Amino acid sequence: MNFNEESLKRHKQYGGKLSVESKMPIETRDDLSVVYTPGVAAPCRVIADNKEEVYNYTLKKNTVAVITDGSAVLGLGNIGAEASIPVMEGKAALFKKFADVDAFPICLNTQDVDEIVETVKRIEPVFGGINLEDISAPRCVEVEERLKKELSIPVFHDDQHGTAIVVLAALINALRVVNKKKEDVKVVVNGAGAAGSAITNMLYKYGFENILVCDLQGILNASNTDGSEHQKKLTSFTNRENLEGSLEKALNNADIFVGVSAPNLLTKEMIENMAKDSIVLAMANPTPEIMPELAKKGGAKIVGTGRSDYENQVNNVLAFPGIFRGALDARASEISDKMKLVAAKAIADLQEDCLDENHILPNALDERVVKAVSEAVYNQAILDKE
Repeated sequence: MNFNEESLKRHKQYGGKLSVESKMPIETRDDLSVVYTPGVAAPCRVIADNKEEVYNYTLKKNTVAVITDGSAVLGLGNIGAEASIPVMEGKAALFKKFADVDAFPICLNTQDVDEIVETVKRIEPVFGGINLEDISAPRCVEVEERLKKELSIPVFHDDQHGTAIVVLAALINALRVVNKKKEDVKVVVNGAGAAGSAITNMLYKYGFENILVCDLQGILNASNTDGSEHQKKLTSFTNRENLEGSLEKALNNADIFVGVSAPNLLTKEMIENMAKDSIVLAMANPTPEIMPELAKKGGAKIVGTGRSDYENQVNNVLAFPGIFRGALDARASEISDKMKLVAAKAIADLQEDCLDENHILPNALDERVVKAVSEAVYNQAILDKE
């Protein structure tokens, strides 16, 4: 199948992927009087007296806004708000399909941090959660951090944390396959932007101790950050030997490579210089840092990518539907680090009975995933409140 041609055909045929329908019947005059005036005034009065009742009488408790400014859409770059709508509609469709969460695309005609934050704050009353999507770095980090401080509902940047959660799940299982421990392995994360930073933070919080982060300048250390706060924070707990040099140097005797960077950066020789039974997650899309066949020839034991046409796809759909389902059900005010960690563990544990080098993660369509993740996140959210 030519997916591009078929996608154009279906999007035009259906006029997009989403529609709005009423959950209440409107068949009679009495129905109309209940759904709208005069009956609708009753829940309005209840909510006016106690704003928390909005969760009982409206769609808020099950509704997520999918927010983008169109600045970093897929691998297409800064294509703008209108062109981002199909992707955000798709995200909303996945929310509904996998977790029965009602999500709606909000594609903003601004790429100014202050304006994005202010707009999202203004629409908070109708939504139970905010999913930030395809906002370019480093602005996406600032937008998320500010919204987390200023809103009373969960804010989650999927490109950062969804990716980090699934990467951690993949590595938990990959280490099980190669019989290595997180405390003993050397990890190289290539890409020090939003996703790379989130992955690095997640791995460190889980217990990985020896992590090197690389960007265009080579191994990140205190003397060569770009000046951003998130890179400065990374150097406070990574690169404990304060190494300098290239990605090639960083990979020498490394057990794990995690790439969220650019295509074709790794060579077969660089993989050969990694430790025995190495693990390579090359997630640049659509072309990874190294193609799986070449990585295997170089000696990698386990290879994963972001692509669906190879084994071990690192797919965010394993994380975000269940995370929001659990957070919404618990009426959480945030998605904490502990919630992210238990989500990763829940994903990994589902693969325990059929785990091997080509199957380190559940299938994206596995119906058990949302249930396991949402239960883990819900339980942790309740503990966080205590």
